[in-house]
Amino acid sequence: MDQPWPDTSGLPQTPDIPDTPLLDDELPPDHHSGFVAIVGKPNVGKSTLLNHWLGVKVAAVSSKPQTTRSRLLGILTREDAQVIFVDTPGVHHPRTALGDYMVSVAESAVPDADLVLLMVDLASPLEPNDQHAAALVQRFVNVPAILVMNKIDALDPSQQEARQAAYRALGQFDREVVISARQGTGTDALLEEVLRRLPLGPRFYPADQLTDQSERFVAAELIREKVLENLRHEVPHAVAVMVTDFLERDNGVLYLAATIFTEQESQKGIVIGARGSMLKRIGSAARVTLEEFFGQPVYVDLWVKVRRNWRTDPRSLRELGYG
Repeated sequence: MDQPWPDTSGLPQTPDIPDTPLLDDELPPDHHSGFVAIVGKPNVGKSTLLNHWLGVKVAAVSSKPQTTRSRLLGILTREDAQVIFVDTPGVHHPRTALGDYMVSVAESAVPDADLVLLMVDLASPLEPNDQHAAALVQRFVNVPAILVMNKIDALDPSQQEARQAAYRALGQFDREVVISARQGTGTDALLEEVLRRLPLGPRFYPADQLTDQSERFVAAELIREKVLENLRHEVPHAVAVMVTDFLERDNGVLYLAATIFTEQESQKGIVIGARGSMLKRIGSAARVTLEEFFGQPVYVDLWVKVRRNWRTDPRSLRELGYG
């Protein structure tokens, strides 16, 4: 059952995905393919854009910065093209070993990409993390780059001209596009700009594959998303999730057990809540999202354990998948 991608029958499909994979000799001669790195500071909407294009949630999304911790490929397959989007952690000034790992993941995605999307948040003023991300993109002048100005829906129209001018000054770009990833505004035009810049090439993945990550990884990320949504302050950033059991029962229910790790006993108590109320809320919310992803009933069994200072411990980082 633990295959690299879900059975997506019954789930909303991205338009133009063929029902069966095409063999290479069946692809049109003008078929395009390539890798597109999506980079930017934390919380600019990179994962929201990826999920929008795929038509199903494969990347965790929340209002908390640094939701994305690992590289994740989102694979969009059409009859005329296959786009492999590389969703990266937000570029920021790291304070822990986990932060170092996240920034290194983002930095490593750029040089090997066929195209880079530098995403910025129009609803927020330009800040040093934007400049850091832009400097990373500009370092590789041989890689085409598009400036993606997101969250136009949250921007005061009176500030639009000045805010766009500030972000344009970050560097030289092949194109700029204004979008709202949350509402879908401008995302079709952006996708066409992406396709126009990809080289001719074959498919790298089967047509029905949505991500390179395992089902366990996606499940853990979607559970962590619900932790982020329901907890405040620093507790979410001190949380990691590991799926320990993943099996389909005879009745068709997917049984999923996961452990939520915190760094301190006090954080563990917050995650559990009074008489288990918070843990129950997290589990219920996760079940809904997981059932949408897997297309079948899901039973979620959550546990909470303390692993002290795991964000600064190299061994713990490796064991939890961050290394």
